Amino acid sequence: MPKPQRAMLSRRDLLFVGGATAAAAALPSWALSATPVKKFALETSTQALSQIAPAPHPATRVWAYNGRVPGPEIRVRQGDRLRIDVNNALDEETTVHWHGLRVPVAMDGVPHLTQAPIPASGGRFTYEFDVPDAGTYWYHPHQRSSEQIGRGLYGPLIVEEHNPISVDREVTWVLDDWRLERDAQIASDFGNRHDAAHNGRVGNTVTINGHVPETFDVRRGERIRLRLINAANARIFALRFAGHQPRVIALDGQPVTPHAPADELVVLGPAMRADLVIDMMGAPGKRYTITDPFYRRLEYRLIDFAYAESVLRDTPLDSEIALAANTMPEPDIATAERHEVRFNGGMMGGMMMGEGGGGMINMMEMMRSGKMWLVNGVAATGHVMDPLVTLRKDRSYILDMRNDTAWHHPIHLHGHSFRVISRNGNPTVHREWQDTVLMAPRQRVEIAFVADNPGDWMFHCHILEHQAAGMMGVVRVV
Repeated sequence: MPKPQRAMLSRRDLLFVGGATAAAAALPSWALSATPVKKFALETSTQALSQIAPAPHPATRVWAYNGRVPGPEIRVRQGDRLRIDVNNALDEETTVHWHGLRVPVAMDGVPHLTQAPIPASGGRFTYEFDVPDAGTYWYHPHQRSSEQIGRGLYGPLIVEEHNPISVDREVTWVLDDWRLERDAQIASDFGNRHDAAHNGRVGNTVTINGHVPETFDVRRGERIRLRLINAANARIFALRFAGHQPRVIALDGQPVTPHAPADELVVLGPAMRADLVIDMMGAPGKRYTITDPFYRRLEYRLIDFAYAESVLRDTPLDSEIALAANTMPEPDIATAERHEVRFNGGMMGGMMMGEGGGGMINMMEMMRSGKMWLVNGVAATGHVMDPLVTLRKDRSYILDMRNDTAWHHPIHLHGHSFRVISRNGNPTVHREWQDTVLMAPRQRVEIAFVADNPGDWMFHCHILEHQAAGMMGVVRVV
């Protein structure tokens, strides 16, 4: 069997290597550690089969890490050092991005911007970094991500607290949807212009942990910590827990003051996560349905809590559910420098003008070229581009973001977490830390953070068809 070949390094790739070495002294203190290394291995495949649709439908051919969807759960403790060896058995290049983790830029997994892509058919790459913050995260490719993720390449990454809260059980649900044909195979219409110009590739089959579930078994009195991860290309989930009162304790991995979700809906845009504590106080032997009414006239049943006849306890646990704070530096709002970022384009977005290679062109011309979304008037044509903003290390910043479109956009910043401080001029109740914020149509959102992680960082919509069609930029920290 021939040995895997590494791609030849270009001059730019050599700069990545040299830059990573030279930047070591400039890494944040949390990125330097002498702790033991926790080792994992991931191998991509295009030949895995997964029973996504329930029998008697046939198994679906998927792309997978280690032969399964989702990929294996990577679980470590806060402060651990991770080493993940990736073997790429796809017939195309790939990378792995560690979504939400504040890693050094050379480990961020963005092709051509932070690393050379992992070559096809046996290429290898080793990611190694410390994990500064506890929380719920996930991993996925950033190379042709709309199809690679859409075919099943993703998995959960859980970082445990040093002193976790007391629960009876902890559960992770990776939520996804799939566009399946009648034979239960994945539809091949990735990258079509209709999806790109509207709300992305919304599928027709919703799964939890890679299959369509019927029930989730519980006992009265049980306290469950439920970690939710939205791995869908474009679907926004809004979960209603009938007969139960979930409390949100973390968003995007970061602790938040425990609270009931607004309007009794747990809303997650693509790439977003939420940790819930749920005291199971339903009646023994009964079933309670979780529904999702986010899309008008398309409400569906996700799963039922199915109560056993036996009872664990008659009253909820009386213990603290607030999580300890993570390690993000607090932005100084009073002295923070402000930058405006505007998101434009898409259907019903008006005939916005954009800069696209040949100068200023109108929206119809952009749509014909497949580039129909813009950030500050520019449609990205790849991961390498001039920065939207250049920020000074360890200074505080506010990004004043305006969604000038008719569609939702989950906006993700790599390498940092930020506080969401206002929506449409109104201060947020919880000033939540996030790395992906869902912006409603025509909404204005302000986020604040300390630019403490040097490098060129992707800043993009995580509706993957929007990203591929131009809604992507770079934030530079020097």
